[in-house]
Amino acid sequence: MLNEIYKTFFNSTGVSIDTRNIGSGELFFCLKGENFNGNSFALKALELGASHVIVDDAEFYLSDKNMTLVDESLKTLQQLAVLHRNKFRIPIIGITGTNGKTTTKELVSTVLGSELKVLFTLGNLNNHIGVPLTLLRLKPEHQIAVIEMGANHVGEIAELCELSQPNFGIITNIGKAHLEGFGSYENIIKTKLALYESVTRKNGTVFVNADDDLLMGKSSSMSRISYGSSTMSQFQVQVQPSEHFLKFLWNNRVVSTHLFGEYNLTNAASAIAVGAHFNISPENIAQSLEQYKPTNNRSQIEKGLKNTLILDAYNANPSSMKQALISFSMMANQQKMLILGDMLELGNYENEEHTNVLQFIQSLGFTDVFLVGKAFYCLKSQFAGFKFFESNTIALDYFKNNPPEHKTILLKGSRGIKLEILKEILI
Repeated sequence: MLNEIYKTFFNSTGVSIDTRNIGSGELFFCLKGENFNGNSFALKALELGASHVIVDDAEFYLSDKNMTLVDESLKTLQQLAVLHRNKFRIPIIGITGTNGKTTTKELVSTVLGSELKVLFTLGNLNNHIGVPLTLLRLKPEHQIAVIEMGANHVGEIAELCELSQPNFGIITNIGKAHLEGFGSYENIIKTKLALYESVTRKNGTVFVNADDDLLMGKSSSMSRISYGSSTMSQFQVQVQPSEHFLKFLWNNRVVSTHLFGEYNLTNAASAIAVGAHFNISPENIAQSLEQYKPTNNRSQIEKGLKNTLILDAYNANPSSMKQALISFSMMANQQKMLILGDMLELGNYENEEHTNVLQFIQSLGFTDVFLVGKAFYCLKSQFAGFKFFESNTIALDYFKNNPPEHKTILLKGSRGIKLEILKEILI
């Protein structure tokens, strides 16, 4: 049956799982979620232009329509992706890590895209559904693919590697995130390292941050290319003084980016290492990194009439929060303000990790500090010098009545806190 579905896919215009953005002639997969049954949209998908629909609920299957009934739509989607991926003999670069994987994916893809036809993960479609959808976008004209892989439970990276079979890999770093799902830091390490193991089985090469002792140790017996500020790096970069944006020296050239924070130095360095390995010219590598502008609330710097905003509100965990605070503390501007949101999915570690962040803020000497979310709010009595809000809407009301001016503001929190609603008031 899979071969028949593949023929249908081959003659389609692509794959869709959402009737809200379905394209004419696409193959539609009805997926089930915790709160919905995609099979109920089977007929609607056909009405909206789908060429064929894959269902896994007999109640919604109509034999006289362009439908195929399978045991499990998601499993069929994944099997189809593997079948399609195996028809290509191109480099597949897998990228994972606790922090910076989406930015690294963007930078690597931008550098490679200056000279090659690149398939890369759109947005953050980096899970058990997003990776198959990305692989099914592979076309004969693609020369290389960059696949982002995310995980919040044990074993998920190994599963994504089984789908994409990368022959190159980057682990940006391994830190504390999604502890609620992983259970422990040791489980996070084991899960992320599955990428190195998968690449090694394919006799491939890993790109490794030479500044990271853990990753250097775990990759010591592998075919690897190193990057970073360490003198051990094959591709060495050195950070340069800058008021806001990251600047660094590479190949006797100062590269001026539109990225905030020294923690993005290794993300840029990984793109240099990848680009050089695939014979992208040094000029195009540097120019690509200089022209790239972050979006989606990731390390963006926006200068408004009232304040300068460092918008990093897409995600937050203990390690990324610490990195952002260190970079922010090193900025020359004296009128600094912190607006931080809760770090979600920490489970039993929630109270401990939020306490650690607040103590770290104190150690750095920040005084103009605003905390948003229930986890931070629970610590209100222990940190009397800071301002706490139980929700983003309460914070919004406060800043409407007390608008800051002439400040440089770091806005960082987990996606679920939605700190970006404060942007229009602050900018």
